[in-house]
Amino acid sequence: MVDFGYTLRALRLREKITQSQLAERLGLTKSVISAYETGLRMPSYDVLIHIARIFKVSTDYLLGVEVKREIDLSGLTSDEVDALLKLIQAMKRK
Repeated sequence: MVDFGYTLRALRLREKITQSQLAERLGLTKSVISAYETGLRMPSYDVLIHIARIFKVSTDYLLGVEVKREIDLSGLTSDEVDALLKLIQAMKRK
């Protein structure tokens, strides 16, 4: 759970969401989000689940139990990215 604050901040920045915007979506204050990101506080289970849904990740990922793999798609055309996404979706249906 040590990585929760770092993970939350990385997800928030990746989605270009401010602390205030995330706080509003969660019904919290900006200072609470800041406390989460700096490790001063941990969210309740309900808030943790809501955060996971907002960023479309698992609670295990947020808590550092599950490592999410990412692929660098920079330099690919939008058609190439679409083709890769279709391939991934097809593989998941197997």
